[in-house]
Amino acid sequence: MIITISRQFMTGGSDVAVLIADALGWTVIDRAFIDAVAERSGYSTEDVEALEESVPTFMERFAQSSALSLPEFLISAPRALEGPSSAKLAHVTRRVVEELGHREKVVLVGRAADAVLARERDAIHVRLVASRDWRVQQAMQRMDLDEAEARATVDEYDLNRKRYHQEFFGREWNDPVNYHMVLNTELLGFQGAADLIVAHARSLGW
Repeated sequence: MIITISRQFMTGGSDVAVLIADALGWTVIDRAFIDAVAERSGYSTEDVEALEESVPTFMERFAQSSALSLPEFLISAPRALEGPSSAKLAHVTRRVVEELGHREKVVLVGRAADAVLARERDAIHVRLVASRDWRVQQAMQRMDLDEAEARATVDEYDLNRKRYHQEFFGREWNDPVNYHMVLNTELLGFQGAADLIVAHARSLGW
């Protein structure tokens, strides 16, 4: 039994996950997940944590794939070649998520877990949404950003999460059909969203 939470930026995915786990007596896989992927991939926890938020663009992937045959490309695009391989990290991440799918009573936030475990029968896939303006206000408060910075940050995170699903799983992140429940945390609140998810889990005998 597993509950996956896909979320637009600043919709409270981690907050809702903790509330669900507390109510059901389950475990939120958060830091331990990042540590496991880092250990297996050989990359830092910071790199793993950033993966879902920084999918390489086409030009960055072109630079990476061309580095060996076109070394002079390094001069014109050095930043594109820095850091870990997104493909390798995505592969290791997928393997860890698949293993977690066989565990009992786990709540997993992000990491395209809904895509990896799409065929898992004992799973509830949830998507959290809210209006852009509300999420911008959340970003301003939580991250101490001005309005322009907050809007840019919200858009960038959402775009990267969409690209992450599309690039590595061929899946449309925004399609509500991919989820059992789509909940608006702006209207429901974190507790209200968690209560609905818990109620559905309990209706299944979980």
